[in-house]
Amino acid sequence: MTTMMATTTGRAAVVCDETDARGGWKQGRCATTRGGGRGGTRTRTRTRTRTRASSARDADGVDEVENCVIIGSGPAGYTAAIYAGRANLRPFVFEGFQAGGVPGGQLMTTTEVENFPGFPEGVTGPDLMDKMRKQAERWGAVMHSEDVVEVDFTSRPFTVSSSERTVKANSVIVATGATARRLGIPAEKTLWSRGISACAICDGASPIFKGEEVAVVGGGDTATEEAVYLTKYAKHVHLLVRSSKMRASKAMQDRVLKHKGITVHYNTECVDGTPNSKGNLGGLKLRNTETGDESRLQVKGLFYGIGHTPNSTIFDGQIQLDQGGYVVVNEGAKTSVEGVFSAGDLHDQEYRQAITAAGSGCMAAISVERYLTENNLVVERHQPKQTQQTKTAERDSEAIVPEDEDTFDINVTKHKGQFALRKLYHESDRVILVMYSAPTCGPCRRLKPMLDKVVTEFEDQVHYVEIDIAADPEIAEAAGVTGTPMTQIFYEKERIETLSGVKMKSEYRRVIEGVLGAKEAPTKDVVMKRPQKDEKKETVGAQN
Repeated sequence: MTTMMATTTGRAAVVCDETDARGGWKQGRCATTRGGGRGGTRTRTRTRTRTRASSARDADGVDEVENCVIIGSGPAGYTAAIYAGRANLRPFVFEGFQAGGVPGGQLMTTTEVENFPGFPEGVTGPDLMDKMRKQAERWGAVMHSEDVVEVDFTSRPFTVSSSERTVKANSVIVATGATARRLGIPAEKTLWSRGISACAICDGASPIFKGEEVAVVGGGDTATEEAVYLTKYAKHVHLLVRSSKMRASKAMQDRVLKHKGITVHYNTECVDGTPNSKGNLGGLKLRNTETGDESRLQVKGLFYGIGHTPNSTIFDGQIQLDQGGYVVVNEGAKTSVEGVFSAGDLHDQEYRQAITAAGSGCMAAISVERYLTENNLVVERHQPKQTQQTKTAERDSEAIVPEDEDTFDINVTKHKGQFALRKLYHESDRVILVMYSAPTCGPCRRLKPMLDKVVTEFEDQVHYVEIDIAADPEIAEAAGVTGTPMTQIFYEKERIETLSGVKMKSEYRRVIEGVLGAKEAPTKDVVMKRPQKDEKKETVGAQN
């Protein structure tokens, strides 16, 4: 049964086809009519599709079965997508969203990658993943930044369900990688993202660490790379190594030991952290692993580089896992279920390198093509050509530059830099969405296109501003930014909500729609009390 639902959003009246009885969107079409503007009344039709309760269907209404679904991204998932795409399989890729980290895998939180072939000067992890992703899309891979929540490999075709849709597939490549481990100290409950972090590349440029002493836990390549990276911002870096020697490569050990800005503490473990007067991390409680003696170390930051745990929980009971949770493979990429293949760190306990993950992604994709061909299951889907319009739109979306008095235009939706933010804060009558990012922040790169889509949906009702915390540290400090990405939403000089990290697009829509809905609702303002210093004005809206 379909019900027509009319809502008012800002100056727009929205009419939507509602959902089915199970709560998932059908092929709902929202017609938005706006009054005013240069062209008078104009109508925009927007389609939003959610298929949580149903699978994709073809033009004849029959359930469509994909050749190959790839679960995961990173060098393994993206390489598998490239090879499967070139084989005209049009792979359907669930990149992941929050489970297991950011789409793009562990390299999205890695600084310089110096051992990946083809980059003699090195390349940052996020840059490498961006290139791989674009190459996969060029060959027809269909990307969805969603977490897979359930799989069924017991019947064919296989079923893969995300938070937004259910897909049928004749073959599956699992490439969900691994997640950074935490220490599990008590301070994580109160000081996570307030000085404690598992991503130096994401949070290292935050104002709270600039010119301060920080610590890194771990003795492998990840920890040593983070220690070197943090010397760009921190006054001094303490590397806490639990054993009597580092496990990092000789090159990284030499770099750390020769660096004047790094002190290595062997036989040292962190057992807890303590807050400062601002509620951020102020110091660490350390213990000598040989003598048991305890000591204190005054630092403003604690970063983890202590290994990873395979993201295999959703596959438990579906394919064979070993005692450590790693997928058991045979003949390169084959799992215990025919037609399901594994790639990357999900099964690799020994090498765990970007290049070996990419190689295993290639192996998995070739195995998929052979399996589908041998079982007469291939449906060839040729890659669509990228239009010049699409290329131009992609360039335009990346063309936002910091503004000044001469270049600022309040009629433009998207802006960058502190000058634009200050002008909009005082003069804009729209909802203002501010995204704080860092130059090397991998998750920021995933959030930007998501916010771009959200902002486009609301057209002239939202102003978007990007703040680079490295270029505008005073703005970031005033805003209380402790890590990136961070998004703050303002309206009429009041901060409505702060969203840390990468959230679903629906979360940003929820806040914006809430503001616009309250803006249109007829209210009587009842001031509860006189606002005190550092206190927001509290107003209760009484409906007429």
